[in-house]
Amino acid sequence: MSEKSDKSEQQRLSVFKTYKLYVGGKFPRSESGRVYEVTDSKGKWLANAPQSSRKDARDAVVAARKAFGGWSGATAYNRGQILYRIAEMLEGRKDQFAREVADAEGLSKSKAAAVVDAAIDRWVWYAGWTDKIAQVVGGANPVAGPYFNLSSPEPTGVVTVLAPQESSFLGLISVVAPVIATGNTAIVIASENSPLPALSLGEVLATSDLPGGVVNILSGRTAEIAAPLAAHQDVNAIDLAGADEVLAKDLEIAAADNLKRVLRPQPVDYAETPGIDRLTAFLETKTVWHPTGSLGASGSSY
Repeated sequence: MSEKSDKSEQQRLSVFKTYKLYVGGKFPRSESGRVYEVTDSKGKWLANAPQSSRKDARDAVVAARKAFGGWSGATAYNRGQILYRIAEMLEGRKDQFAREVADAEGLSKSKAAAVVDAAIDRWVWYAGWTDKIAQVVGGANPVAGPYFNLSSPEPTGVVTVLAPQESSFLGLISVVAPVIATGNTAIVIASENSPLPALSLGEVLATSDLPGGVVNILSGRTAEIAAPLAAHQDVNAIDLAGADEVLAKDLEIAAADNLKRVLRPQPVDYAETPGIDRLTAFLETKTVWHPTGSLGASGSSY
Protein backbone atom coordinates (compact mmCIF):
# COMPACT_ATOMS: atom_id res chain seq x y z
CA MET A 1 0.00 0.00 0.00
CA SER A 2 2.77 2.37 0.95
CA GLU A 3 4.77 1.48 -2.16
CA LYS A 4 1.74 2.15 -4.39
CA SER A 5 1.16 5.51 -2.71
CA ASP A 6 4.80 6.51 -3.23
CA LYS A 7 4.59 5.56 -6.89
CA SER A 8 1.47 7.70 -7.48
CA GLU A 9 3.15 10.68 -5.84
CA GLN A 10 6.16 10.33 -8.09
CA GLN A 11 3.92 10.42 -11.16
CA ARG A 12 2.10 13.60 -10.12
CA LEU A 13 2.83 16.66 -12.27
CA SER A 14 3.80 19.98 -10.70
CA VAL A 15 1.05 22.59 -10.79
CA PHE A 16 2.71 25.90 -11.55
CA LYS A 17 1.01 29.12 -10.52
CA THR A 18 -0.16 31.41 -13.32
CA TYR A 19 0.27 35.05 -12.37
CA LYS A 20 -2.00 37.65 -13.98
CA LEU A 21 -2.56 41.37 -13.83
CA TYR A 22 -5.27 42.81 -11.58
CA VAL A 23 -7.33 45.49 -13.34
CA GLY A 24 -10.87 46.59 -12.55
CA GLY A 25 -11.42 43.70 -10.16
CA LYS A 26 -10.54 41.12 -12.82
CA PHE A 27 -7.45 39.13 -13.77
CA PRO A 28 -6.56 39.77 -17.41
CA ARG A 29 -3.44 38.57 -19.12
CA SER A 30 -1.41 41.34 -20.69
CA GLU A 31 -3.15 42.74 -23.76
CA SER A 32 0.09 42.18 -25.69
CA GLY A 33 0.27 38.53 -24.69
CA ARG A 34 3.85 39.05 -23.52
CA VAL A 35 5.41 37.56 -20.39
CA TYR A 36 8.86 37.77 -18.85
CA GLU A 37 10.80 35.44 -16.60
CA VAL A 38 10.98 36.17 -12.88
CA THR A 39 13.91 34.63 -11.01
CA ASP A 40 14.92 34.46 -7.39
CA SER A 41 17.97 36.15 -5.88
CA LYS A 42 20.15 33.28 -7.15
CA GLY A 43 18.83 33.33 -10.70
CA LYS A 44 16.51 30.34 -10.36
CA TRP A 45 13.30 30.57 -12.41
CA LEU A 46 10.19 31.21 -10.32
CA ALA A 47 7.39 32.11 -12.73
CA ASN A 48 6.42 33.96 -15.86
CA ALA A 49 4.88 37.34 -15.08
CA PRO A 50 2.68 39.35 -17.46
CA GLN A 51 4.54 42.12 -19.28
CA SER A 52 2.04 44.99 -19.36
CA SER A 53 1.60 47.22 -22.39
CA ARG A 54 0.47 50.81 -22.84
CA LYS A 55 -3.02 49.49 -23.49
CA ASP A 56 -3.01 47.72 -20.13
CA ALA A 57 -1.97 51.01 -18.50
CA ARG A 58 -4.82 52.89 -20.19
CA ASP A 59 -7.30 50.19 -19.15
CA ALA A 60 -6.12 50.54 -15.56
CA VAL A 61 -6.72 54.31 -15.66
CA VAL A 62 -10.28 53.77 -16.93
CA ALA A 63 -10.94 51.27 -14.12
CA ALA A 64 -9.44 53.54 -11.46
CA ARG A 65 -11.46 56.56 -12.62
CA LYS A 66 -14.67 54.54 -12.68
CA ALA A 67 -14.09 53.36 -9.11
CA PHE A 68 -13.06 56.76 -7.75
CA GLY A 69 -16.54 58.21 -7.19
CA GLY A 70 -17.79 55.35 -5.06
CA TRP A 71 -14.58 54.89 -3.10
CA SER A 72 -14.00 58.58 -2.35
CA GLY A 73 -17.69 58.95 -1.47
CA ALA A 74 -17.63 56.10 1.04
CA THR A 75 -17.39 57.06 4.69
CA ALA A 76 -13.91 57.08 6.17
CA TYR A 77 -15.09 54.55 8.75
CA ASN A 78 -16.25 52.18 5.99
CA ARG A 79 -12.92 52.50 4.17
CA GLY A 80 -11.18 51.59 7.42
CA GLN A 81 -13.35 48.49 7.83
CA ILE A 82 -12.53 47.34 4.30
CA LEU A 83 -8.80 47.90 4.75
CA TYR A 84 -8.89 45.98 8.02
CA ARG A 85 -10.66 43.12 6.25
CA ILE A 86 -7.78 43.02 3.75
CA ALA A 87 -5.33 42.75 6.65
CA GLU A 88 -7.32 39.80 8.01
CA MET A 89 -7.03 38.03 4.66
CA LEU A 90 -3.30 38.78 4.40
CA GLU A 91 -2.90 37.21 7.82
CA GLY A 92 -4.47 34.01 6.51
CA ARG A 93 -1.99 33.82 3.61
CA LYS A 94 1.19 34.68 5.48
CA ASP A 95 2.97 31.49 4.52
CA GLN A 96 2.50 32.13 0.80
CA PHE A 97 3.73 35.72 1.03
CA ALA A 98 6.67 34.69 3.20
CA ARG A 99 7.79 32.22 0.51
CA GLU A 100 7.45 34.82 -2.22
CA VAL A 101 9.30 37.48 -0.22
CA ALA A 102 12.07 35.01 0.68
CA ASP A 103 12.55 34.17 -3.01
CA ALA A 104 12.31 37.77 -4.16
CA GLU A 105 14.66 39.32 -1.62
CA GLY A 106 16.98 36.42 -0.82
CA LEU A 107 15.90 36.26 2.83
CA SER A 108 15.74 33.34 5.20
CA LYS A 109 12.30 31.95 6.04
CA SER A 110 12.30 33.59 9.48
CA LYS A 111 13.37 37.00 8.16
CA ALA A 112 10.82 36.84 5.33
CA ALA A 113 8.09 35.96 7.84
CA ALA A 114 9.08 38.98 9.93
CA VAL A 115 8.86 41.22 6.85
CA VAL A 116 5.37 39.89 6.07
CA ASP A 117 4.27 40.44 9.68
CA ALA A 118 5.53 44.03 9.47
CA ALA A 119 3.68 44.57 6.19
CA ILE A 120 0.39 43.34 7.64
CA ASP A 121 0.89 45.53 10.72
CA ARG A 122 1.57 48.46 8.39
CA TRP A 123 -1.70 47.81 6.55
CA VAL A 124 -3.61 47.76 9.87
CA TRP A 125 -1.86 50.98 10.90
CA TYR A 126 -3.06 52.80 7.79
CA ALA A 127 -6.55 51.28 8.15
CA GLY A 128 -6.76 52.96 11.54
CA TRP A 129 -5.99 56.38 10.02
CA THR A 130 -8.90 56.50 7.57
CA ASP A 131 -11.31 58.23 9.98
CA LYS A 132 -8.69 60.22 11.88
CA ILE A 133 -6.64 62.03 9.25
CA ALA A 134 -9.36 64.66 8.68
CA GLN A 135 -9.17 65.72 12.32
CA VAL A 136 -5.39 66.05 12.14
CA VAL A 137 -5.06 68.05 8.91
CA GLY A 138 -8.47 69.76 8.81
CA GLY A 139 -10.33 72.05 11.17
CA ALA A 140 -11.86 75.46 11.77
CA ASN A 141 -9.77 78.50 10.84
CA PRO A 142 -9.90 81.77 12.81
CA VAL A 143 -10.86 84.63 10.48
CA ALA A 144 -11.57 88.33 11.01
CA GLY A 145 -15.23 88.64 10.15
CA PRO A 146 -18.67 87.11 10.66
CA TYR A 147 -17.79 83.81 9.00
CA PHE A 148 -17.26 80.17 9.67
CA ASN A 149 -14.11 79.07 7.85
CA LEU A 150 -13.64 75.29 7.70
CA SER A 151 -10.91 73.29 5.95
CA SER A 152 -11.24 69.58 5.21
CA PRO A 153 -9.06 67.14 3.23
CA GLU A 154 -10.29 65.48 0.04
CA PRO A 155 -8.61 62.80 -2.11
CA THR A 156 -6.62 63.96 -5.13
CA GLY A 157 -8.05 61.33 -7.50
CA VAL A 158 -6.34 58.64 -9.57
CA VAL A 159 -2.77 58.01 -8.38
CA THR A 160 -0.06 56.05 -10.19
CA VAL A 161 2.30 54.32 -7.75
CA LEU A 162 5.71 52.99 -8.76
CA ALA A 163 6.31 50.35 -6.10
CA PRO A 164 9.79 50.17 -4.56
CA GLN A 165 12.11 47.91 -6.51
CA GLU A 166 13.92 46.23 -3.61
CA SER A 167 11.24 45.99 -0.93
CA SER A 168 8.80 43.71 -2.73
CA PHE A 169 6.11 43.53 -0.05
CA LEU A 170 6.68 45.83 2.94
CA GLY A 171 7.63 48.69 0.62
CA LEU A 172 4.70 47.87 -1.64
CA ILE A 173 2.21 47.99 1.24
CA SER A 174 3.80 51.19 2.55
CA VAL A 175 3.11 53.08 -0.69
CA VAL A 176 -0.25 51.56 -1.66
CA ALA A 177 -2.16 51.57 1.63
CA PRO A 178 -1.95 55.34 2.33
CA VAL A 179 -3.14 56.17 -1.20
CA ILE A 180 -6.38 54.23 -0.89
CA ALA A 181 -6.86 54.91 2.83
CA THR A 182 -7.47 58.57 2.01
CA GLY A 183 -10.01 57.83 -0.73
CA ASN A 184 -7.85 57.82 -3.85
CA THR A 185 -7.74 55.00 -6.37
CA ALA A 186 -4.43 53.52 -7.44
CA ILE A 187 -2.60 52.09 -10.43
CA VAL A 188 0.36 50.16 -9.04
CA ILE A 189 3.42 49.27 -11.11
CA ALA A 190 4.94 46.29 -9.30
CA SER A 191 8.67 45.87 -8.73
CA GLU A 192 10.12 44.90 -12.11
CA ASN A 193 12.40 42.16 -10.82
CA SER A 194 10.20 40.98 -7.92
CA PRO A 195 6.55 41.39 -8.96
CA LEU A 196 5.11 38.17 -7.52
CA PRO A 197 4.12 39.46 -4.04
CA ALA A 198 2.32 42.38 -5.69
CA LEU A 199 0.44 40.11 -8.11
CA SER A 200 -0.54 37.85 -5.21
CA LEU A 201 -1.79 40.91 -3.34
CA GLY A 202 -4.25 41.39 -6.20
CA GLU A 203 -5.73 37.97 -5.40
CA VAL A 204 -6.30 39.08 -1.80
CA LEU A 205 -7.89 42.36 -2.86
CA ALA A 206 -10.22 40.58 -5.28
CA THR A 207 -11.66 38.40 -2.54
CA SER A 208 -11.98 41.18 0.02
CA ASP A 209 -14.66 43.87 0.19
CA LEU A 210 -12.54 46.35 -1.78
CA PRO A 211 -14.49 47.49 -4.87
CA GLY A 212 -12.96 46.53 -8.21
CA GLY A 213 -10.82 49.28 -9.72
CA VAL A 214 -9.76 50.88 -6.43
CA VAL A 215 -6.37 49.16 -6.78
CA ASN A 216 -5.06 48.00 -10.16
CA ILE A 217 -1.78 46.11 -10.34
CA LEU A 218 0.47 45.95 -13.41
CA SER A 219 3.74 44.09 -13.86
CA GLY A 220 6.41 44.46 -16.51
CA ARG A 221 9.09 46.97 -17.46
CA THR A 222 8.72 49.90 -15.08
CA ALA A 223 9.83 52.59 -17.54
CA GLU A 224 7.61 51.24 -20.32
CA ILE A 225 4.46 51.25 -18.19
CA ALA A 226 5.18 54.44 -16.25
CA ALA A 227 5.76 56.67 -19.28
CA PRO A 228 2.16 56.64 -20.61
CA LEU A 229 0.76 56.92 -17.09
CA ALA A 230 2.90 59.96 -16.27
CA ALA A 231 1.61 61.65 -19.43
CA HIS A 232 -2.00 60.47 -19.06
CA GLN A 233 -4.41 63.39 -18.72
CA ASP A 234 -6.76 61.47 -16.40
CA VAL A 235 -4.10 60.58 -13.84
CA ASN A 236 -3.99 63.16 -11.06
CA ALA A 237 -0.81 62.24 -9.21
CA ILE A 238 2.21 59.95 -9.32
CA ASP A 239 4.42 58.45 -6.62
CA LEU A 240 7.93 57.84 -7.99
CA ALA A 241 9.12 55.62 -5.13
CA GLY A 242 10.30 52.87 -7.49
CA ALA A 243 12.00 55.08 -10.10
CA ASP A 244 15.72 55.67 -10.41
CA GLU A 245 17.08 59.20 -10.77
CA VAL A 246 16.99 59.30 -14.58
CA LEU A 247 13.51 57.79 -14.92
CA ALA A 248 12.14 59.99 -12.15
CA LYS A 249 13.29 63.13 -13.97
CA ASP A 250 11.69 62.01 -17.26
CA LEU A 251 8.41 61.12 -15.56
CA GLU A 252 8.30 64.38 -13.63
CA ILE A 253 8.65 66.32 -16.90
CA ALA A 254 5.85 64.27 -18.48
CA ALA A 255 3.66 64.75 -15.40
CA ALA A 256 3.94 68.53 -15.61
CA ASP A 257 1.78 68.58 -18.72
CA ASN A 258 -1.44 68.31 -16.72
CA LEU A 259 -0.01 69.58 -13.42
CA LYS A 260 0.06 66.19 -11.72
CA ARG A 261 1.01 66.11 -8.10
CA VAL A 262 4.40 64.35 -7.94
CA LEU A 263 5.96 62.63 -4.94
CA ARG A 264 9.67 62.41 -5.68
CA PRO A 265 11.72 59.34 -4.76
CA GLN A 266 13.65 59.61 -1.52
CA PRO A 267 15.66 57.30 0.74
CA VAL A 268 13.21 55.44 2.97
CA ASP A 269 13.63 52.77 5.62
CA TYR A 270 10.33 50.96 5.26
CA ALA A 271 10.86 49.18 8.57
CA GLU A 272 10.51 52.49 10.42
CA THR A 273 7.16 53.96 11.50
CA PRO A 274 6.08 55.94 8.42
CA GLY A 275 4.29 58.92 9.93
CA ILE A 276 1.49 60.58 7.96
CA ASP A 277 3.49 62.09 5.10
CA ARG A 278 2.21 59.60 2.54
CA LEU A 279 -1.35 60.06 3.77
CA THR A 280 -1.20 63.81 3.20
CA ALA A 281 0.81 63.60 -0.03
CA PHE A 282 -2.30 62.90 -2.11
CA LEU A 283 -4.88 64.99 -0.31
CA GLU A 284 -6.27 68.35 -1.40
CA THR A 285 -7.62 70.87 1.09
CA LYS A 286 -11.14 72.20 0.57
CA THR A 287 -11.98 75.38 2.47
CA VAL A 288 -15.57 76.52 2.93
CA TRP A 289 -16.63 80.01 4.00
CA HIS A 290 -20.07 80.41 5.55
CA PRO A 291 -21.54 83.64 6.94
CA THR A 292 -22.60 83.41 10.55
CA GLY A 293 -25.50 85.86 10.05
CA SER A 294 -27.14 87.83 12.80
CA LEU A 295 -30.12 87.34 15.10
CA GLY A 296 -32.70 90.04 15.78
CA ALA A 297 -32.37 93.78 16.10
CA SER A 298 -29.51 93.51 18.56
CA GLY A 299 -27.28 92.18 15.78
CA SER A 300 -25.96 89.31 17.85
CA SER A 301 -24.41 86.60 15.74
CA TYR A 302 -24.25 82.83 15.99
